[in-house]
Amino acid sequence: MDKRKLQWHPAFFAVLQIELGKDRNYLRFYAEYNLTRKPLQIDVLVVKEESCREIQKNIGRIFRRYNVVEYKAMKDYVNVNDFYKVMGYACIFQSNTERVMEILPSDVTVTLAGEHFPRKLSMYLRNAYGVDMEMEYPGIYYIRGLLFPVQVLVIRELSKEDNMWLSRLRSGLSLHEDIEILASEYKGMERNPLYETAMDLIIRANWETYQEVREMCDALMELFADKLEEREILGIEKGIQNGLRQGVMKGEYTKLITQVMRKVEKGQAAVKIAEDLMEPLPVIEGIYNLILHNPGISAEQIYNKLSNPADNG
Repeated sequence: MDKRKLQWHPAFFAVLQIELGKDRNYLRFYAEYNLTRKPLQIDVLVVKEESCREIQKNIGRIFRRYNVVEYKAMKDYVNVNDFYKVMGYACIFQSNTERVMEILPSDVTVTLAGEHFPRKLSMYLRNAYGVDMEMEYPGIYYIRGLLFPVQVLVIRELSKEDNMWLSRLRSGLSLHEDIEILASEYKGMERNPLYETAMDLIIRANWETYQEVREMCDALMELFADKLEEREILGIEKGIQNGLRQGVMKGEYTKLITQVMRKVEKGQAAVKIAEDLMEPLPVIEGIYNLILHNPGISAEQIYNKLSNPADNG
């Protein structure tokens, strides 16, 4: 598989919703929430529809009305600057209202999520503020005594039973202990955009490992086949070419590409985008894959690549 940049944030946004699925009807999720008119974005803002409702999922038990979430992708970690940045975001969110104290500080929480335990941040907070990161549940640490209640999610330490998807949102997964379990949960959910986004990223992040595992059963290979190279090849070379042959003019197609780009920025999966735009899934997948694997690519460049697949090598 080509070593192209993996888009971890859309997968995290999807997994967060999967993990909190039992309370989904009582929560609203906003990807890359704009704090101000000029771009200043929170990774995820989770709003409780009923402020008095207690969230049962372990990662949501700290939640109050408004919950600011910052996610650090694989091989990155939560550092001191991240802590201050997100606390600043929470302060701006609380204060950027028409009326004074329209949002009460006591209604705001902060969540920092990363793959590894932020040891340097823990030491800094202890020395600077006299507060500790206390483990509340496996992989979930609370920090009390600051402006807002804060929790730190250490993805590698999360319970694989209680946090089936979030604990596995990383590379280095085991075939039997991780992938087969996810495959069992994923079966029947292939057309759910949240599960599709999450599984697509997890498979790609661990693809080299799968290639080395010769014992991978035929059922798993069949289940994941459409999420790997076949999807890219068929989506780009067949689906898109068919669309172009059917007489789609460049202007129309560029407009479609632009619409897909906007939806990808919001963390939407290919299946959801295809449904919203009422376009064939292979057509959308071809555009979707090029956007994910070529950060900063323009609509014009995508059109040219899809029009001339021989030049994509």
